[in-house]
Amino acid sequence: MSENNWLTRSNISMLTDFYELTMANGYLSRGLKETRANFDLFFRDIPDGGGYAIMAGVEQLIHYLKDLSFSEEDLDYLRSLNTFSEAFLNYLRHFKFSCDVWSVREGRPIFPGEPIVRVRGPLMQAQLIETMLLVTINHQSLIATKSARIVRAAEGRPIMEFGARRAQGYDASVLGARAAYIAGVAGTSCTMASRQFGIPAMGTMAHSWVQSFSSEYEAFKAYAESYPKNCQLLVDTYNTLHSGVPNAIKCAREVLEPMGQRLVGVRIDSGDLTYLSRKTREMLDQAGLKDCRITVSNSIDEYLLRELLHQGACIDSFGVGERLITSSSEPVFGGVYKLSAIEQDGRFVPRMKISDNPGKITNPGEKDLWRLYNRDSGRAEADLITLDGETIDEQKDLEIFDPLHTWKRKTLKNFRAERLLEPLFKQGRLVYQNPSLEEIRAFCKTELGTIWEETKRLENPQTYYVDLSQKLWDLKQSILEKFSRL
Repeated sequence: MSENNWLTRSNISMLTDFYELTMANGYLSRGLKETRANFDLFFRDIPDGGGYAIMAGVEQLIHYLKDLSFSEEDLDYLRSLNTFSEAFLNYLRHFKFSCDVWSVREGRPIFPGEPIVRVRGPLMQAQLIETMLLVTINHQSLIATKSARIVRAAEGRPIMEFGARRAQGYDASVLGARAAYIAGVAGTSCTMASRQFGIPAMGTMAHSWVQSFSSEYEAFKAYAESYPKNCQLLVDTYNTLHSGVPNAIKCAREVLEPMGQRLVGVRIDSGDLTYLSRKTREMLDQAGLKDCRITVSNSIDEYLLRELLHQGACIDSFGVGERLITSSSEPVFGGVYKLSAIEQDGRFVPRMKISDNPGKITNPGEKDLWRLYNRDSGRAEADLITLDGETIDEQKDLEIFDPLHTWKRKTLKNFRAERLLEPLFKQGRLVYQNPSLEEIRAFCKTELGTIWEETKRLENPQTYYVDLSQKLWDLKQSILEKFSRL
């Protein structure tokens, strides 16, 4: 086993499924080195039965493609497998990424079936990057989508991401916090994510702090003296109402107020959160601490959060951990990466995966993606997948139709069309300027505001339509008809 720790490597080009390498080796041996292809990355279903997902992970995708290369150590390992030709290993030795890549911007709502990343270039290269593209976009889009649901359920109350210790690994902790912040989470407990991305760091104390002192009051007093300007106390170590809250009030009066400071907040991490938060609010208000905020945590997700508020819980903010950082209710984002066109005799020929499962039938050809907005309301009406090169005339009425139930049609008037796929690389050269994380976060909030409220329901949302242009639909039908006769 190599002593080189993969965690310390900046080059992760070997993070690929083995068959990507065996296919690339085969393509080279068959003389297909220069053959170009087009691949689409899309997803089939929205996690948790939601009405929308959030695009995330583009910045990390860019970093990966910029650094794509193979070291001599990589080549030595591959040679040891007795699977690959020396010609292929030499190809990897001099590897230079030369594909065109387009992507939907980070923070934008996305929907099933539409190409959110598009890659065009040498077949060997476009195939080779599949795994890393999928793991990057799938993971962060999953966490961003879950976070958006939790943020929405909170109805304006801040959500703090507390999941670092329950994430599935180091990268999942850091990048999950990044994705959550894009979707509206207020801050993170993950110090590395704060350092790396500038996300506000949040957190106060654990139960062990309270247990370390001879009494709960002494623990609170010591903390208040250490952090008088931002004192937030964990009140459920022993007994929330009979010990924790009274000691917090005592600390506010005897320690903080003589220093000219206020008790900023208390946190409850167990028990009946509705009952405890209401009683805590009464006790704080009676003590003249109406400005003291109540934070709760303890296995919270969007459904429990919604129920707590429905029950009248007095909660000002939420700490959400494992159920956010792992998207525990549905921990998979079903992104796939499929060939849609291949070069033959100097032109791209459409390709299409056909399946007995209609949901797995792909859309053929080189494509573009548009979002259609109503000019009066500013709301998004639908997305439209077109063949590459098609244009949309905003001065003319546009008829769109459901690609499965074609009798469902709608004519759009007074609309604007926005192309969603933005170029990242041209022949391997980076042409995209990454926005800052704060810009991505603001963009996400703005774009979510264009989605109808009915589509953003936590349960039984209204379907947002992703339609095909007439030309693309006709192409798809012609291929289906052709293969139906075989």
